[in-house]
Amino acid sequence: MEDKIRVLLTEEEVNARISEVASAISKDYEGKKLHLICILKGGVFFTCELAKRLTVPVSLDFMSVSSYGSGTQSSGVVRIIKDLDEPLEGKNVLIVEDIIDSGRTLSYLIEVLKQRNPASIELCTLLDKPERRVKKQVQVKYTCFTIPDEFVVGYGLDYDQKYRNLPYIGVVEL
Repeated sequence: MEDKIRVLLTEEEVNARISEVASAISKDYEGKKLHLICILKGGVFFTCELAKRLTVPVSLDFMSVSSYGSGTQSSGVVRIIKDLDEPLEGKNVLIVEDIIDSGRTLSYLIEVLKQRNPASIELCTLLDKPERRVKKQVQVKYTCFTIPDEFVVGYGLDYDQKYRNLPYIGVVEL
């Protein structure tokens, strides 16, 4: 049986907001280089769209971190599956995530990356669920959309590896 997907944010809304956020980032980093860290797998769609719209010099690296199994709830245990290829020392780092909810993964990741001596570390997310935040110290500098506590898919977000390729953000109605 197929899952029912309700559109929460259209493709046009998502694209327009990514352009606005990219403009703000470009302004904030004017005259500087920016090192994007894409959090795989979900963040790749958003990172690519964001990077295309940035007007500052950009370098890119990838990291895979997991706190989910095949369900819809975080396990709370964070594992680094793929680490960065490049050193971070002296770089202005922008961690790019598809969604931030509890903040556990990002809290852990930021502490790990700070030990690598970047010039700065900031967070950028496509979607934020602040009402689910357990780690209150996780501060997101750039947010495209704040959404309610619903399980969403599309634009890189998946449900058991399905629906990542949807061009919009939808809610899985189980």
